[in-house]
Amino acid sequence: MSKLTRRTALSAAAGLLAAPRVAHAAWPERPVRILVAFPPGSSTDVLARALSNALTPVLGQPVVVENRPGAGGNIATVQVKRSPADGQVFLAHSVAFAVNPSLYRNAGYDAAADFEPVALLASTPNIITVNPARLDVRTLPELIAAARTRPLDYGSSGNGTTTHLGMELLFRTLERVEVQHVPFGPAQAVIAVVGGQVPIGSTSLPPALALVREGRLRGIAVTSLARDPALPDVPTVAEQGHPGFEALTWFGLMAPAGTPAEIADRMNAEVNRALASAEVRQMLDRLGFVADARSRGAFGTYIRAEIEKWAGVVRASGAQAD
Repeated sequence: MSKLTRRTALSAAAGLLAAPRVAHAAWPERPVRILVAFPPGSSTDVLARALSNALTPVLGQPVVVENRPGAGGNIATVQVKRSPADGQVFLAHSVAFAVNPSLYRNAGYDAAADFEPVALLASTPNIITVNPARLDVRTLPELIAAARTRPLDYGSSGNGTTTHLGMELLFRTLERVEVQHVPFGPAQAVIAVVGGQVPIGSTSLPPALALVREGRLRGIAVTSLARDPALPDVPTVAEQGHPGFEALTWFGLMAPAGTPAEIADRMNAEVNRALASAEVRQMLDRLGFVADARSRGAFGTYIRAEIEKWAGVVRASGAQAD
């Protein structure tokens, strides 16, 4: 090779090394899949489908929602964990994503190590309700006093949900009073309280909202730090004797560990723009959700705090899902 040819080759190689990375410039190259950890019609599913509608036009590829329910969300989670980290598959999950590794003997994943946090979608307080025909109480202290005098059951959205663990924390740990847990699903728990199967309900706000407004359920307390705008007359647990008490149901989007940062950052930006749109905001308000757009770093910090918080509650309650 001549000196001139060698210099030309070296210059070309140097130019390639100095050029910006473009490996993911064409993302997404094909339809993007969002695997939902819960069945159609669940809050996670509703949010994922709203995102699908908002993201498809801006990403230039269909955003396809696929439900993979089972094992408290672990089936979808493990499937996404094992998927290629190329930005084509995402996981839509709830707070159970942070709870399950403590709740199950083998959830099949490490919430902190096996995933990239992409976007926090929305959150909603849980709400403690009673059937007013079965239990004549109006405040949390009155409900706790009633539970001290006779056995009471409560229905929750399911084993290991924050609607379950939050009640265990409040009643058993903080108040030292026994209440019997009966796991349902979110909608089923609300129906059980209205139908008189159990006198107390603990669910996320959306499935109970309309029935509280109609008076068929009585809202006793919400578990956010501030009152929820959807039910401003229902006080918080924090207001009723337990300052700082908070147990939210949140929903987020995750990707397999190793997903390129530029893809995860782009998805975070597009999701946050969708959450700020008038159409999505109106839907969230109607259903009792609060948009909670954050950076990926802030979402990751939040997930780690939730993992630690609920691990402590699981240990204290002795709750197990299997």
